[in-house]
Amino acid sequence: MTDFEKTYQNYNPRQTALDEARALLTAAAKAAMADGTLPEAELPAFIVEIPADVKNGDIASNIAMAGARTWRKAPKMIADALIAHLPALDGGVFAKVEVAGPGFINLFLAPSFWAGVVLGACSNKEYGRTDHGKGAKYNVEFVSANPTGPMHMGNARGGALGDCLAAVLDWSGYDVTREFYINDAGNQIQKFGKSLAVRYLQKYCGEEAYPLPAECYQGGDIKVLAGEFAELNGDKYVASCKGMDEEALFESEAFAALKDALVAYALPKNIAALKRDLGKYRIDYDVWFHESTLHESGAVLAVVDKLLELGACYKAEDGAIMYRSAQYAAKYGTVNKKKTDDGTEEEAKDEVLVRANGIPTYFAADIAYHYNKLATRGFAKAIDVWGADHHGHVARMKGAMDAIGLHGEDLDVVLMQMVNLMRDGQPVRMSKRTGNAITLTDLLEEVPIDSARFLFNMHDAGSGIDFDLDQAVKTDNDNPVYYVQYAHARICSILKKMESEGVAFAGAENIDATLLTEPSEMDLIRMLAAFPQEIVMAAEKYDPSRINRFVIDLASAFHRFYGSCRIQGADPAVQQARLALCIGVKNVIFNVLTMFKINVPEKM
Repeated sequence: MTDFEKTYQNYNPRQTALDEARALLTAAAKAAMADGTLPEAELPAFIVEIPADVKNGDIASNIAMAGARTWRKAPKMIADALIAHLPALDGGVFAKVEVAGPGFINLFLAPSFWAGVVLGACSNKEYGRTDHGKGAKYNVEFVSANPTGPMHMGNARGGALGDCLAAVLDWSGYDVTREFYINDAGNQIQKFGKSLAVRYLQKYCGEEAYPLPAECYQGGDIKVLAGEFAELNGDKYVASCKGMDEEALFESEAFAALKDALVAYALPKNIAALKRDLGKYRIDYDVWFHESTLHESGAVLAVVDKLLELGACYKAEDGAIMYRSAQYAAKYGTVNKKKTDDGTEEEAKDEVLVRANGIPTYFAADIAYHYNKLATRGFAKAIDVWGADHHGHVARMKGAMDAIGLHGEDLDVVLMQMVNLMRDGQPVRMSKRTGNAITLTDLLEEVPIDSARFLFNMHDAGSGIDFDLDQAVKTDNDNPVYYVQYAHARICSILKKMESEGVAFAGAENIDATLLTEPSEMDLIRMLAAFPQEIVMAAEKYDPSRINRFVIDLASAFHRFYGSCRIQGADPAVQQARLALCIGVKNVIFNVLTMFKINVPEKM
């Protein structure tokens, strides 16, 4: 890496400008107090921000209004005093400063600053990456689908959201671990085994002999797995289960042995299918964490013992261990309130962590899992992407972290709204395979992966999505990912055409980007300047959809630029500056798409 390239490593021009504005205004305020122009006082809290209208400067501040009470003067007088005490701007980030209205201070960036943005975006192949996070360890757990059945549309959205969130955190300088939590213990595995066992017995004895209980899994995938097991093992488990009524059968050792054998066969197949399908979706996890390991290692009971020791739990008369959930969850909102038959809400009650029979609940395992993330493995943040139906669980889990001696604020939950699948303007409800739900596999057979990943990350987690199947398969500008990819391909085509005409890019070190002053050029440069901070904001707000919207706007701005500014036939110096701008835009589009694991075509 050359010294020139090092200049633009972890380069965040917008944040640089905001920091410089704050530093200048702080220095001016201190200078004005030092010579008596303003009375000595503690510096007021003030804002520096990007104004909505560029006519109001590139950066605006309310320091004069914020300081009116502090300095006991009119904001306009304060603003004039601050401007009079500003350090010299020559050769700096800003070219001029003005007072507007009742005392707003507007700062205008120098041409050299904007030129630096072009050079940075053009020369730094990873432009947008910063060290904002300082290497803090973050864990992002997402999808974590129940391994008892296929993944559905909600998992498709959760996969895109979680993976893209991890990506923006990584690009913002955090040390990110992507994690899938496999619920391979507890009631759902017992239900899985029971469902498989009944389907197996039905294969040899008929559905009338062994009706499938209503609480069992009804999907066709259960029949398939039970059939595969039967093909391998024949009827060797049938005889030992015959001659019992339903209650006796489900409590028998023979049925338990059949369940265990079926789970041992089917669960690894389902987990392998999860990994395969998520791999097709371009999601690669750093950690596949098995819930069963928490039970096997004694971690669940160790956490319960710790909660008992801390007074957060107590033993009930029947021997169950109860957790004072409401006491600790109250800080984070209402928890455990249930609707009664008359529509009123019951007060939150203490919750069972270990049943009277000594078997821990799912909640106990969940506490142990999050304790493992935050305490044992030492993540600064545990971020969980959950469906909106888990809303009531958020306060419980955050409160439990406080109860066990950690900090609930270190657990953040992103709640994700539902997906409606649409075709021809109408909801699509039926699956080709199961007859009752669209699976992730179904989706990826019909929709290009680029479209799926981009469109599922188009909206913030709190918004519902109408996923338009017709739009997702389009290869025109109606499809947002196609529109962005086309902008990249168009730039590649421009660069190749210029090369074929003998015009090669001279290199960022050799161009004068201050020549870029046209409105469409400045629009592009402003967007390039914002890009690294947009990634930081997406990371801080846990909202990677900001980047999708940003890159669509960037592609649109590029097309406007291309329509109004000639490259071919332009003055050579201007031509080189415009080529640098094109390369900068190309780099940003490339970085967004690759960051989100979307293909970046060079021709379309």
